[in-house]
Amino acid sequence: MIHEPTQDVAFDEFSRACDLVEAYFGDTIDDVALHAPVSRRQLVAVLARAQLVGRQLAAGEGLAESDVVHRSNDETLYWLDDGFWDDVRGRHHLSPDEGRAAREVHRRIIEAIAGDVPYYNRERDPYVLVERQLPRS
Repeated sequence: MIHEPTQDVAFDEFSRACDLVEAYFGDTIDDVALHAPVSRRQLVAVLARAQLVGRQLAAGEGLAESDVVHRSNDETLYWLDDGFWDDVRGRHHLSPDEGRAAREVHRRIIEAIAGDVPYYNRERDPYVLVERQLPRS
């Protein structure tokens, strides 16, 4: 991933992204936040930021078709090689705990939809791009 400077996002866009990740990831957020050193609220905010980064990358050809493991009308699941979560952490000044918790949410969703993680994917970054439209306020 190419590390770009932090980009400003309108509050309403961020708020819609928070609503989207809460609706999509649901109980998985609660399950991970229960055992992680981050609050549910922090985790939702990190997941929303990751959606916004992923949308930017997808629009700019930054997510390779070869990394897709599943696609539906609701989501596209990726195993990425280029340090996606490190990039999100850097762009948004996240703590390591916030990054690990968000990565875990994405890993659990990929395993639930696409099956167990093959050994060769354990070092790759799981990422779920939610394809639903951001809800309008």
